[in-house]
Amino acid sequence: MRQFFEFMDAALSPFHAVREAAKRMEQEGFHPLSEMEEWNLRSGKCYYVTRNESSIIAFRMPEEKPEFYHLAATHSDSPTYRIKKTKMEGKYYARVETEGYGGMIHASWLDRPLGMAGRVTVRTAEGVRTQLIAPDRDMFVIPNLSVHMNREINKGYAYNPQIDMQPLYGSEETDICALIAEESNVSPADILDMDVVLTIRQKACQVGVDKEFYMAHGIDDLGCAYASLTGFLSACQTQTDKQNSGRKINFWCMFDNEEVGSGTRQGAMGSFLPDVVSRIERALDMSEEERAAARNSSLLLSADNAHATHPNLPAKTDSEYPVILNRGIVIKYNASQRYTTTGMTAAVFSELCKEKGIPIQRFANRADAPGGSTLGNLLSHQFSVPMLDIGLPQLAMHSAVETAGCKDLSYMTEAVQAFYQSEIHQIRDGEWVL
Repeated sequence: MRQFFEFMDAALSPFHAVREAAKRMEQEGFHPLSEMEEWNLRSGKCYYVTRNESSIIAFRMPEEKPEFYHLAATHSDSPTYRIKKTKMEGKYYARVETEGYGGMIHASWLDRPLGMAGRVTVRTAEGVRTQLIAPDRDMFVIPNLSVHMNREINKGYAYNPQIDMQPLYGSEETDICALIAEESNVSPADILDMDVVLTIRQKACQVGVDKEFYMAHGIDDLGCAYASLTGFLSACQTQTDKQNSGRKINFWCMFDNEEVGSGTRQGAMGSFLPDVVSRIERALDMSEEERAAARNSSLLLSADNAHATHPNLPAKTDSEYPVILNRGIVIKYNASQRYTTTGMTAAVFSELCKEKGIPIQRFANRADAPGGSTLGNLLSHQFSVPMLDIGLPQLAMHSAVETAGCKDLSYMTEAVQAFYQSEIHQIRDGEWVL
């Protein structure tokens, strides 16, 4: 949990999440690649590549042409507020102007210390470069209106993001640009633009009498990202030469912009994954037939979190599909295919977990309540392989601070590691090897 919390506390924006993932990969011997350069891939070596500094894909090269791929896909972003303007016009106070990113619970952001993190673009002698910033200080607050001035607040209130959710950061004379320049180690005049969001200052922590739960910002989906990355790296560490003899390639992916539809160059609907896989296939001199056969023999885990049954409002979820914290990984189903799980892919993954003694749970929405979607079905538009949707059970999804179970984090790590170490693949349509 300590290592997980270190990751969560550092992954304050998608850019920071990618940097933290890359740091852990490099510690395990992974080599960085650039999409703007020619790749010289070597058998048995491990690599990673980033796009927009907010998405990342890692893989290990096989010794020969692979027969199938194992992939896990997660996302780096979470609902927040993007800073549009560093100072709004107004009297008495200095405020930044923000715009909502994703579907957050507005009230959860009020009356708490907030910070900021992201990427700043600065002028250089040669052109421009980017710099990540995350000032370690309490900087903003979005103050609620007193109950004396809004007597109906506890009966429900429709927050207007343009009016109610603009953060205060100082007196009328305060200028935040100087702080941003200081964090970027440049003069204010050299700051050309930025991609910066508000962040939660509360550190990740364990709660409960026996510390069985944890709370943090962005558990959806940094919890799955960390657990699947840890499982991926553990599988790479224990992978023998025989296992890496050419039967498969293991991929780990973390995409940006899932919370706003994934329809970006660095999102799951972009070309990032197919571009990376195609470059590897060309390096291995795979024919079109070999590529098609390998992809259709593969399996991808779309790892994004799942709703746990709420202790105070259990009727909000299907009573026939209870999901409880610390009782296992969740396999997610949806009749409208907003989740990619089929009876076939669920059975394959369930058998793997059963063999390893890893508990699983199943989630489906109430028939009278539409659910959310995730990156799996969107990714399939660009990269069509068999998939299923799994996740960590959690409470308060899309709140500023969410809650999940400590045991489930270990279950996810173990399951993903076992998946990467397995030989699961499809040999004929509807027939799998376990």
